[in-house]
Amino acid sequence: MQIGIPKEIKNNENRVAITPAGVLNLVKAGHSVYIESGAGIGSGFTDESYLEAGAKIEATAADVWNKAMVMKVKEPLPSEYVYFHKGLILFTYLHLAAEPELAQALVEKEVTAIAYETVEVNRTLPLLTPMSEVAGRMATQIGAQFLEKPKGGKGILLSGVPGVKRGKVTIIGGGVVGTNAAKMAVGLGADVTLIDLSAERLRQLDDIFGNDIQTLMSNRLNIEDAVKDSDLVIGAVLIPGAKAPKLVTEDMVKSMQPGSVLVDVAIDQGGIIETCDHISTHDDPTYEKHGVVHYAVANMPGAVPRTSTIALTNVTVPYALQIANKGVAKAIQDNMALAKGVNVANGFITYEAVARDLGYKYVTAHDAILTTVV
Repeated sequence: MQIGIPKEIKNNENRVAITPAGVLNLVKAGHSVYIESGAGIGSGFTDESYLEAGAKIEATAADVWNKAMVMKVKEPLPSEYVYFHKGLILFTYLHLAAEPELAQALVEKEVTAIAYETVEVNRTLPLLTPMSEVAGRMATQIGAQFLEKPKGGKGILLSGVPGVKRGKVTIIGGGVVGTNAAKMAVGLGADVTLIDLSAERLRQLDDIFGNDIQTLMSNRLNIEDAVKDSDLVIGAVLIPGAKAPKLVTEDMVKSMQPGSVLVDVAIDQGGIIETCDHISTHDDPTYEKHGVVHYAVANMPGAVPRTSTIALTNVTVPYALQIANKGVAKAIQDNMALAKGVNVANGFITYEAVARDLGYKYVTAHDAILTTVV
């Protein structure tokens, strides 16, 4: 199979969809890999390193998008929709519930779009986990940075110092992002509260952290009380494939002290904070509402591309090999986890949460790809 790797064009997105080591794996399996010139530079991979691994270097994006399968990191931007063509296999993060125009373009062009974030194995999301680990750890780090006075924050140190109280961090969502954010916050010495909807998960978190954090059941009153008293609030809720629920209301934000910080890691799925009403960028990462600093960058791991690219491709390349070796139809027959990753196929939305949120008829991936749908 011919596999194209375009350069990411999202603001300050320095990751790339494959490393030279990943190229070598695909080439050894008999496939051809085409890299857009300069695609790996932001992650520290030169064109020469890809050539040595057996890839071919192409001068333009169009030259890699015309292949049978395209691997990316982030969802295509509108300027890339022109490259979509019938039968294209697109393997990348998609977050379609928050991207209706992208979903429409994929449907109209009959692209087979496989989302990293919905590939599911035993109720885990193996292709999302590495980036969630990175984003969770970054969320605390970034929040601490923007609490500094020159960055617009209230001017506190999360750890405190002898004789000065610690900063308060509330993390909403106890999954991979939330757990990693909590690890960083605990490591900094902050006063940490973690809120989740699952009593079972709260017990697990209690076992992990012991007395280092306080756990609370997710409900409006608990969120309201915790947010009001927090210096830093991190939104870390994920419902696979679906839009994030709005859990932190505008009134809750108004109750916070001026200079407090909100980091909405869920912004790529629409965000859980009502006042995080638009995505920010690494170039212009924050905006202020009601005196509170809002950080809503959708591609946080793009700021640490070397770590992120290697972590991502460690888990994506084995699935890419299955698709390339077998074709999509056989690959999803043999691997139910990969079938759950198919969000669009043959003009149909094939992931139920996306279809529901965007108002499309839901058709299973197997029906869309393997049978004739009436």
